[in-house]
Amino acid sequence: MSQLHELVTALAAPWVVLSPRSGQLTGSGAEGVYARDRRILSRLSVTVDGREPIPVHVDERDAATHQYVAMVEGVGDTRHDPTVMLYRTRTVDSDGLTERITLVNRSRSAIECRLDVALGTDLAGTAAVRSGAATSLPQLTPSPDGLSWESDDTRVIATADPGTSATPQLQPGEDFTITLRVTADFPKSNTGFTIDPPAERAAYDVTVRCDDKRVERWIDRSLEDVRALQLAADDDRYLGAGPPWYLTLFGRDSLISSGMLIPVDPGLAAGTLRALAAWQGTKVDAESAEQPGKIPHELRAEVADHGGGLVLPAAYYGTHDATQLWITTLHKAWRWGMPAEEVRDLLPNLERALTWMKEYADPDGDGFLEYVDESGHGLANQGWKDSADAVQWPDGTLATAPIALCEVQGYAYAAAIKGAELLEAHDESGDEWREWAVALQERFRKTFWVDGYPAIALDGAKNPVVGRASNMGHLLGTGLLDADEEELVAEVLAGADLNSGFGLRTLSTAMTRFNPLGYHTGSVWPHDTAMTVQGLFATGQSDVASSYTEGLIRAAEAFDYRLPELYGGRGTSEETTPTPYPLSCRPQAWAAASAVAVLVAALGIEPDVPGGTLVINPAESMPWNALEVSGLRVGGETLSVRLDGDELTVLEAPQSAVISANADSPR
Repeated sequence: MSQLHELVTALAAPWVVLSPRSGQLTGSGAEGVYARDRRILSRLSVTVDGREPIPVHVDERDAATHQYVAMVEGVGDTRHDPTVMLYRTRTVDSDGLTERITLVNRSRSAIECRLDVALGTDLAGTAAVRSGAATSLPQLTPSPDGLSWESDDTRVIATADPGTSATPQLQPGEDFTITLRVTADFPKSNTGFTIDPPAERAAYDVTVRCDDKRVERWIDRSLEDVRALQLAADDDRYLGAGPPWYLTLFGRDSLISSGMLIPVDPGLAAGTLRALAAWQGTKVDAESAEQPGKIPHELRAEVADHGGGLVLPAAYYGTHDATQLWITTLHKAWRWGMPAEEVRDLLPNLERALTWMKEYADPDGDGFLEYVDESGHGLANQGWKDSADAVQWPDGTLATAPIALCEVQGYAYAAAIKGAELLEAHDESGDEWREWAVALQERFRKTFWVDGYPAIALDGAKNPVVGRASNMGHLLGTGLLDADEEELVAEVLAGADLNSGFGLRTLSTAMTRFNPLGYHTGSVWPHDTAMTVQGLFATGQSDVASSYTEGLIRAAEAFDYRLPELYGGRGTSEETTPTPYPLSCRPQAWAAASAVAVLVAALGIEPDVPGGTLVINPAESMPWNALEVSGLRVGGETLSVRLDGDELTVLEAPQSAVISANADSPR
């Protein structure tokens, strides 16, 4: 059985195909054709005279189209060269799968053989596939009137021209093709949320030229994946977090991803903000973790039973950071030029989100934002590291709830300050939130600092959970820390226990339970590293930022420039390429978005469209010498810049902006 990271992914959300390099779908593991949180086909295999062709090559032409090349034994010439070949050209689009299966005779004589295409499905939900429950579901039988299967109001339709079986007779040089089309009809959602494709996928005119050609390949592959991951709620585009388990709207994931991508696709952030605002909490409900003003964690068409007692409602609010991230993403979108009327329409949601931080996010009233799962079947941890063992002491003891994560406090501080700025720009007072932020900053400084760095969290007894972890990197650039504190954090992040050489480890190697393949306990997540890089560049810690950027580039090269959700944290001292994480989604939205995030952060591009200014202040040091980025979007206009050593050239810029450009001093 292939692990998830070994499977080839063809993607045009919400449709995705995960197959081994043979192209054959056998129903094993996560293999299958998926759409809208359901496995549409679990089996799609081709045989010639009852034998499987021998895989030779996979040509991934783009995110949605792949060709699988195989040689056929037992027919054709008996010489060592393969003379009968099978080509499977697989394309997914917003409505289904098309596969052209072509048998080619390049032998010296005519051949006759039987070509069969076998199809099957369990119509299992993605949660059941992931937990292994799908293996116990019965195989459904095609109906007598054609290739169709139906269960729980989901109907799969497969058509094959000229049919799923044939006995072609091919002269030398001739070929024979079966064209397969798979579509599905889905039930109406009982929550009102549907996973739809966008009316049109945004295309990107961004080009990057760099003296390190790996950077160009990384950007190109990442933007291709971003395009394939696009979904829509009504007319509002957002990114599905990642196939196959997370191809839907997530609060944290979709916000972080769209926020990183504002410089290339500002409409994506606007759509994400509106799609989540439509589901902003209105009541207190312990089962779903909903609270007034709270932004949801994830939205699906049905309840997801992940096994092990983790059962998440279709609309689940168990996140303690998505609300703050919604506010800061709105602020960034506004500064980059989100249309004024669209910003104004979201001001009521902004005020409700700010109020949630004060009235609901601090249940014990100690002045920090903490969480606890009150449902008994939701996520025990509700920061981005949401696995059960994500918050632990140096000896491996798990921290007890309620837990106040350090980065959640940083997000809250930034949300209060930036929310105040938005309110003031629209003739409302922001004083309350500025005062609230200052008080939070003072409490944090007194409580969280241990041994020269911020603790990962406070536990239920208000003890700082010591031990170095990547969480502190998210504090940089939020404004919660002063300049001296930012420098201390950068020094800790520069240590070999956290810097793997391929990115930032989620947990220090000095921790007892460090595991390089632990989901949040020693692995490397590209978005985690990229968010830290953004903060490092923003606070002038460019040497450390460049080191981590170099690590991401090394990792991107190792993964054919499609960075996965996460990978192993052994590091360059122990391996030349990072060990894949066996169950890692690839592509993943915030991993793909990370490429754009680090380039823009290194260039120090900070627009203020409402204020009519544009700052371009490149970092003092970068992991490349020459970089040109063309086609960035600022306020509906184009920004293109070139950096050659210390010389910065603005090639194209918004006409209305007052530009402040500096290539000689640190940010």
